[in-house]
Amino acid sequence: MTPQEPVRQGAGEEIGSAAALPRPAGEIASAYSFTGPALDLGALLWDGQCLPGAQIRIPLSMLNRHGLVAGATGTGKTKTLQLIAEQLSENGVPVFLADIKGDVSGISAPGQGGDRVQERAGQVGQRWSAAGFPCEFYGLGGIGPGIPVRATVTDFGPLLLAKVLRLNQTQEQSLGLIFHYADAKGLELVDLKDLRAVVAFLVSDEGRAELKAIGGLSTATAGVILRSITAFEQQGASGFFGEPAFDTAELLRTAPDGRGLVSVLELPAVQDKPQLFSTFLMWMLADLFHDLPEVGDLDRPGLVFFFDEAHLLFSGASKAFLESITQTVRLIRSKGVGIFFVTQAPKDVPGDVLAQLGNRVQHALRAFTPEDAKALKATVRTFPKSPYDLEEVLTGLGTGEAVVTVLSDTGAPTPVAVTRLRAPRSRMGPAEAAALDAAVKGSSLYGRYAEAVDRESAYERLTAEQRAAEAAADQAAREAEREAEPEPARRSGERREESLAEQVMGSGVFRSLARSVGTQLGREITRSLFGTARRRR
Repeated sequence: MTPQEPVRQGAGEEIGSAAALPRPAGEIASAYSFTGPALDLGALLWDGQCLPGAQIRIPLSMLNRHGLVAGATGTGKTKTLQLIAEQLSENGVPVFLADIKGDVSGISAPGQGGDRVQERAGQVGQRWSAAGFPCEFYGLGGIGPGIPVRATVTDFGPLLLAKVLRLNQTQEQSLGLIFHYADAKGLELVDLKDLRAVVAFLVSDEGRAELKAIGGLSTATAGVILRSITAFEQQGASGFFGEPAFDTAELLRTAPDGRGLVSVLELPAVQDKPQLFSTFLMWMLADLFHDLPEVGDLDRPGLVFFFDEAHLLFSGASKAFLESITQTVRLIRSKGVGIFFVTQAPKDVPGDVLAQLGNRVQHALRAFTPEDAKALKATVRTFPKSPYDLEEVLTGLGTGEAVVTVLSDTGAPTPVAVTRLRAPRSRMGPAEAAALDAAVKGSSLYGRYAEAVDRESAYERLTAEQRAAEAAADQAAREAEREAEPEPARRSGERREESLAEQVMGSGVFRSLARSVGTQLGREITRSLFGTARRRR
């Protein structure tokens, strides 16, 4: 599409002819006239005028080159996210959205037209019509509305768990040794009480010999980790870990009508646990990376993952954690997954990660303090050379306006385009509670994940072993006492009292434990960059 051709919406609707454009504006518009499928963001703003004949777009094939949606609070980031997600769904691309404030769930319901929506549509050359999109709603650990999302501690891995436990680098490395011990001994860490039981065993009198065999793990550090786990449980975090573990392949589905399914993770109920939910999002991404095959460059991504409030992910992260994020972002593109980080300022994202992001939608920034002014100048320097005065533009943008630069269909960066964005077609606000509840309980996944399952794992096995050892020791003491009794009394007691040690040794629990501890339980554990795991039986 050139500036002189009819302007078309994502569904291919002709909505008018473009007027002649001033030369700089025409050059910018030409750079966004891609020949293949593309998502429509809005119309170019030039010299104070909105030019509906100059449509600003993102090639669908470049959505796996990742992106950034940034801007101050209240500038329209959520609506931009919603606008992109709608068009991805229309093009058959599954989408994952983290709904932290509770206002994204409305994407499942048709929007409500009005004077403001029609005015915006007219300004940007959009033929607006209301539409809802196929959604699946999830809730972290079953807290709040949504199908419960859980992970086993083994699958979550030591690197991610160290972040939510707020361990330092030494403690993080020690936690990795504990996971290695559990893997080697075949002790399945399904929930937090399993991990607590393993650490408690290692610092106990019975387990100190095992602790010494784990190089570099001291009793003091193991004790700190144990206290951190206990405190974490007391904060109500137990429900996030367990079974049935969520299969992230559920995020790759399409609806029966061919549209991409929008998976919405409802997080308002856990807003007070930002370290936890942001790290859980990273686990989902790492799990996808671990499981998906290499596919190279596709004409459209297999999934686009929106990482809202991205600054929470990087806050307090260790060097190893940041390196793993950088490598995951760099490599997951070839597995057909695109990532959009959504945050307030580009400086919230480390430079090594920011360098991997090919598409940018920058909403207004504020410059009320010297620190804000410094951040503004740094942001301007990250954009390609532009005829705009970007410092002035970025502080003067209105709600629903943004500075855009993307990768063209040839992979080259497009020139900076100040853009008035389109209006989303779905509801701009939360879905009604009754509709949300009905969607959750009517889902085919609800029966699979709704009820937590607490099967035999490390806690039960170690507890059984401890009880068996205590029982055997108690029986040995009683037998020693009996040896000291007169011969007739000892004989009368032998028939009446079978050796408890023999009972324990012959019990199914003990035999099961003896078979499993020290083996791999017939499974293979492979760990990814983040130490996340999938058990292959």
